[in-house]
Amino acid sequence: MIRIYISPSCSSCRKVKEWFKEQKIPFETKSILSGQLTKNDIRDIIKKTLDGTDEIISKRSKVIKEKNIDIDSMSFNELVDFIYENPSCLKRPIIVTDSRIQVGYNSEEIRSFIPKARRIFRENCTPETCQDYYTCKNRLSQEDLDNM
Repeated sequence: MIRIYISPSCSSCRKVKEWFKEQKIPFETKSILSGQLTKNDIRDIIKKTLDGTDEIISKRSKVIKEKNIDIDSMSFNELVDFIYENPSCLKRPIIVTDSRIQVGYNSEEIRSFIPKARRIFRENCTPETCQDYYTCKNRLSQEDLDNM
């Protein structure tokens, strides 16, 4: 299941949610500012980053500026605790799957969340040959997809 970490006033968060709805891709949301974010969520997000804290933490956030926080000097557990206590320092939205994350809304990169089978359908079928993925005569089995 795809999880999207959001804040209510975030326009990029609204775009991401709308995009997933349009694509009919199931997702769940968690508000980072209303106490829904757990320490396990934070650990999961950090472990999936490719660029470390730069990818997920806004160095321009109010709490980091005012308290002159040095994120890079924190241990893993200190970082988890800091984010848990100050979730507004997180960039958003953060889209999380079992294997990766994406931070922010990027109209090109977000397409990678479309399931592989539907991407193949879009590349190989036309309205003349198939009405939709579910009735496609070229539809691949899950075994075929796993072997790709």
